[in-house]
Amino acid sequence: MTFIKWLLAILVTFVVAVTLYLTVFFDPNDFKPEVVNAVKKQTGRELVITEDLSWTFFPTVGINLGGVSLSNPEGFTPKSMLEVHKAVAEVELMPLFSKQIEIAQLSLDGAKINLVTRKNGSSSFDGLTGSAADKSSTPSESSLSQAKLASIDVGGVSITNTQINLIDEAKGQTETVTLKQFTLGAFSLDKLAPIAYELTASLPDMTLSSKGEGQIKLSRDFNQLVIEKLDIVTQVEGDAIPHKKLTAEVSVNSQIALDKKQLSADINKFALEDISATGKLAVHYAGKVPQINANLQLGDIDLDALLPKSDMAEKQPVIASTSSQAIEPDLTALNGLDARLTLAVKSIKVANLSTQNWLIDLGIKNGVVDLKQLSADLYQGKLMLNAQVDARSKVASYQFDKQISAVQIQPLLKDAAELEVLAGTANFSVKGKGKSLIPEHLKKNLLANGRFEITDGALYGVNIPQMIRSAQAKLKGDMSAETQEERKTDFSSLTGNFSLEHGVAANPDLAMSSPLIRLAGKGSANLLTQTLDYRLTTSLVNSLKGQGGSGKDALAGIDIPLAITGTFQKPEYALDTQALLNNQLKEETDKAKEKLKDSLLKKLGGF
Repeated sequence: MTFIKWLLAILVTFVVAVTLYLTVFFDPNDFKPEVVNAVKKQTGRELVITEDLSWTFFPTVGINLGGVSLSNPEGFTPKSMLEVHKAVAEVELMPLFSKQIEIAQLSLDGAKINLVTRKNGSSSFDGLTGSAADKSSTPSESSLSQAKLASIDVGGVSITNTQINLIDEAKGQTETVTLKQFTLGAFSLDKLAPIAYELTASLPDMTLSSKGEGQIKLSRDFNQLVIEKLDIVTQVEGDAIPHKKLTAEVSVNSQIALDKKQLSADINKFALEDISATGKLAVHYAGKVPQINANLQLGDIDLDALLPKSDMAEKQPVIASTSSQAIEPDLTALNGLDARLTLAVKSIKVANLSTQNWLIDLGIKNGVVDLKQLSADLYQGKLMLNAQVDARSKVASYQFDKQISAVQIQPLLKDAAELEVLAGTANFSVKGKGKSLIPEHLKKNLLANGRFEITDGALYGVNIPQMIRSAQAKLKGDMSAETQEERKTDFSSLTGNFSLEHGVAANPDLAMSSPLIRLAGKGSANLLTQTLDYRLTTSLVNSLKGQGGSGKDALAGIDIPLAITGTFQKPEYALDTQALLNNQLKEETDKAKEKLKDSLLKKLGGF
């Protein structure tokens, strides 16, 4: 008992002595001029501490700071880079004697940070790295000083009401991030500690709010940082946002190798409205350009549900009037990317088109976007595409190679453009290149060549055999001939090659075969005005009554011109009846010649 009493007495005496020393003989405000001068010397900035520094003693030793500000470089607006309303640091005293840091609590409230980027590229961070002497310290020395710490224990960290202003003078805009709260629970090396945050952001075209919580762990050698069970919910609002509001949820586990500057993350959940995804992310940030590798798996995506509804008829005049003022998109950010994305998507619906089983392999490096592979199931067929966009110049260039095989063309056209002009199984290939990513210039500058082949199909809106029958009957005097049959021309094959230049697709060798007719010719389709101009010839190969008809038609072998004009939405078909009339006259003339010949033979036979 006597020993314990003496021990307690010694401890009490020690605490009282330290308290008296700190309060009577050691005034922290005496060091304010030295701290201010040191900051000025190292950074060239002005550090101002308007309020007196004070001690806290129970239950821990700590120091209170208030009215602290650090200036931006000279000539910057605003003048202050950092303003702190109140900061408290409480440290356990005894562990310091055994080279252990035990922080009972760190609190920061009411801080304001102004980060400015000027038009000449200078920023608020310029000069903060210190003097050359500081930079000369080697990594081994830094690691050694860290290794000397036996442990770091933090009872908790609390940051509240912190405002960060990101000011870009070149763009003339300010983005504000408000950290409402950040907390770190009891933290020790090699042990998981809880973290949580809540923030809001005011951006030029939207507002953002986000909150999250998880666990964090730092290895004893300071080389590994682990973040587990980090759950984040973010909401974005703005007129440019689909439906003016989007909510995203993310759940992720992450590991950061601080010594190797590598980050890896397992994305256990990503949900954006009805879109869900999982995957892995790896980032190597040791070099000047970070290397990013992402592998994601997504479910069903309905982009039509996300995009705002619009009246295209109302938008067309606006596009026409503003196209001359359109500018190329700024893709300079691609020069700072080295990324590889592998993506698998269960299904995508966009512009009313339904596709399934997407596989995408995309790379971005040195300003070049390389779509190595894109494949998808498309209307009972297959889509294959590879493409490249070169953004190293102010006006981007591109090239692509696309194949479509065994696709049912009728439902595709109906869903894509509400067109019902063609049916059949389509094979399509095209290679192209061009410059400029302005929408209007895409059509004008594209140079392409390709081929199409459609089998077992039908051309809707016209019944060519019926048109010929009706015209032929009327020429013979039967004016009662009416169009009663379905306006559809069946064919066994429809083929052709095409080239695309200045927005006009030229097709020099259109050929169509069916049991009744053969059709051949050439024409063009203007993608800018969406108009058609075809000049074709039709030849009958059998009876116009069909495969079961009797005898060969009188027009068999006669080439009958057929014109296709109008628009993509409403094509117009016109048969050249003059050819039918000429054939009728030829038929009557031939009959008259036969009768005359027969009459002459009879008379000659009479001698």
